[in-house]
Amino acid sequence: MQRRSRSSLFSASFLAISAVLVIFMTIVIGGLVLYPSQRELLASITSPEILFAIQLSLVTSAVSTALCIIIAIPVAYAMTRFSFPGKSLANVIMNLPLSLPPLVAGVALLIFFGPSLIGTVLRGSGIDIVFNVTAIIVAQFFVNVPYMIRITRAASAVINPRYEYVARTLGCSEWSAFRQVTLPLAAKGLIAGLVITWSKSIGEFGAVLLLAGATAMKTETLPIAVYLNISTGDLNEAIAASIVLIGIALVSLLIFEQYGDGTQVI
Repeated sequence: MQRRSRSSLFSASFLAISAVLVIFMTIVIGGLVLYPSQRELLASITSPEILFAIQLSLVTSAVSTALCIIIAIPVAYAMTRFSFPGKSLANVIMNLPLSLPPLVAGVALLIFFGPSLIGTVLRGSGIDIVFNVTAIIVAQFFVNVPYMIRITRAASAVINPRYEYVARTLGCSEWSAFRQVTLPLAAKGLIAGLVITWSKSIGEFGAVLLLAGATAMKTETLPIAVYLNISTGDLNEAIAASIVLIGIALVSLLIFEQYGDGTQVI
């Protein structure tokens, strides 16, 4: 009886802590959503500035996410299935942006595409990356491709290599086995990774701010819109952009929970 009482107390304590955290987050986020009146919120969300930020965020995040998945699938498969010299070092380097503050990643990108030799050569060839829409895509890709790689690796790791071997014994080439066996089995993990990477790309701020700048109606993504409007004291516009970001994050997390199957992001 005493052991059962201790077990009940243990469970109740942990559940109470979880409940407090959920309530706290609900109040904070809910307070932001409910703060403006519906009329003010609708007017802010449908303003030209916020509509521009939504459109730019959707386009750039779609492009950068597509690049992420194109790169992540072969890289994740190689890191899961193959052994090669320097694999551990390569893994550390590819995951380094996960540990870097986004501002540091932005500074590194700014130097790389700015005053460095490569940046100078690119500008001399008529390719200017810094302070334009292309910079947004590059920053989103650099910061978020490690997430896509890790999720794709997790999805590939749970697939038994024997399925691929059997497909090859039946006449499939390595590419055919990968396309017809591995990719379909990893589909749910890839969908989960695509959605969470897309959501993170839309929400990327630090690296985008430094590489693309914060120019209204030019490089103004939703996070940049929050920053600019808070800086100028336009609280309603900032809240409108924040609520759109909250909605995108909520939908993305619901899809990730549906398809993630315990896939680890980090």
